[in-house]
Amino acid sequence: MATSAEKTDADPALLQVRDLKTHFPVRRGLLQRTVDHVRAVDGVSFELASGETLGLVGESGCGKTTVGRTVLRLVPATSGEVVFDGKEVFRQDAANMRMLRREMQIIFQDPGGSLNPRMRVGRLVGEPLLVHGLADGEELREQVENLLERCGLWKQAADRYPHEFSGGQRQRIGIARALALQPRLIVCDEPTSALDVSIQSQILNLLADLQDEFGLSYLFISHDMAVIHHVCDRIAVMFNGKIVEIGERDRIINDPQHEYTKALLSAVPEPDPRRKRERIAFEGMRM
Repeated sequence: MATSAEKTDADPALLQVRDLKTHFPVRRGLLQRTVDHVRAVDGVSFELASGETLGLVGESGCGKTTVGRTVLRLVPATSGEVVFDGKEVFRQDAANMRMLRREMQIIFQDPGGSLNPRMRVGRLVGEPLLVHGLADGEELREQVENLLERCGLWKQAADRYPHEFSGGQRQRIGIARALALQPRLIVCDEPTSALDVSIQSQILNLLADLQDEFGLSYLFISHDMAVIHHVCDRIAVMFNGKIVEIGERDRIINDPQHEYTKALLSAVPEPDPRRKRERIAFEGMRM
């Protein structure tokens, strides 16, 4: 994937997130009064350059998936600002947001759950093109087949249903669908966590190839430090709804400053069984 050395300070940020907060109400009683809030995202700020991959890493429940969905306005924000290519996402009306969604897409964690089992693959991948009026008829079929082949499948896959494919193949279908509108930003919400290790590397290599070919920017969400280390240019570490550390990949991996980052890195499995890695406990971390 693109390296940070290829970027300069003068490069404008494609995505800017400023003091983003997403709180969910806790309701109780017969009248369902709001008694508290779950602060899933509580003041997150970061930038993402064009062609860059920013890894958002943390344990389950830290709020990283909510960040990705709030950035795309799939989940309403409580406060804060998201600017994509100079446009304030939360201030767009329905018509402008529809146009903006062509440039921002998502790959979901569960490739099976994100695909409608009653729709054939050709309809699933081609639906974004139909909705936005970009293709129909034979042209639509041709574009869908090209997308499937580019993502490592075959043309005839368009006539089959999602349950006829393996998990890795279903994730390739999800990637093809996300790629259909030629976006500039893709939120990758743990795209390999539901897959076997051998398939994970294939999907990661596919994402890297697509980034080089189309100049994509990735917000890559994962709980796996090893995956983050492999694919990302920069890393943002989340804990309890906040980013506790952010920086260049090699600096975060080799010289972490925050105790939570050190604890996450200590949990990465050691490939050499003769070497022992000391586990570091952090208050509030699930061990």
